[in-house]
Amino acid sequence: MTYEQIRYEVADHVATLTLDRPDKMNVYSVRMMEEMIDAFDRADADDDVRAIIVTGSGRAFCAGADLEMGAKVFDAAGQPGSPIRADGTIDYAGESARDYGGRLTLRIFECLKPVIGAINGAAVGIGATMLLPMDIRIASDRAKFGFVFARRGIVPEGASMWFLPRIVGIAQALDWTLSGRIFPADEALGGGLVRDVVPADALLDTAQAIATEIAANAAPVSVALTRQMLWRGLGMAHPMEGHRIDSRGVLARGRSADAIEGVTAFLQKREANFPNRVSADMPDFFPWWDEPEYR
Repeated sequence: MTYEQIRYEVADHVATLTLDRPDKMNVYSVRMMEEMIDAFDRADADDDVRAIIVTGSGRAFCAGADLEMGAKVFDAAGQPGSPIRADGTIDYAGESARDYGGRLTLRIFECLKPVIGAINGAAVGIGATMLLPMDIRIASDRAKFGFVFARRGIVPEGASMWFLPRIVGIAQALDWTLSGRIFPADEALGGGLVRDVVPADALLDTAQAIATEIAANAAPVSVALTRQMLWRGLGMAHPMEGHRIDSRGVLARGRSADAIEGVTAFLQKREANFPNRVSADMPDFFPWWDEPEYR
């Protein structure tokens, strides 16, 4: 795919995905969604990529949905493949009924590489909800956030009803979503939405340092498994479900070439060079959630 609204670059085992509509504050469009999903597919398939950074160009991270259509932007009636039937009723079960924000956040959720959000400016609406399935979020001191949906007459999207309370707690999630207010980076830090707030000119260096720490020291297959284990564990009803999965992980990884290399490198006091690759060496129980008991 040729990218028109994002940039994608790989260096030192880190893919940097930059939202690139600076003249429009990187507002989100169907085209941007398609390009971002393609970029995550590309990063997952590339064993040279061991971490992903997502940031924005210009003064915004993403200022929300592209509102050029005006008040009709959220109305699916008359759009190609619309779930709105001729009589005005809605086909809620159809694929076309899925919101465009959720299609992206679920793809990020399924990613096999760690994802770091480097929030350089305004992150509003989908610009805020797309951050939620990212693993680590670093904000510039110029960043601001807003779950503004109630102020636009709609509701939070992007599966944020699942993500946001798990990240910041239900009370904080309700405070931000019911008011729809814009809040600064320091409040995002205090509420647990971001890990750090740093000066604007240090943002990408900070994100790169975090990504490099993972890429240089952690086994890619172990990282991929760990990321999915922790995210999917949030939906488990009993710790025994987690025990079944991490037991499989210990058994499968314990006899891998990575485990031999990791222990040997530790004993020899040298850096490890892990041989296993995400594209070829995921264990046979992955993806476990496709098994009947996890459906």
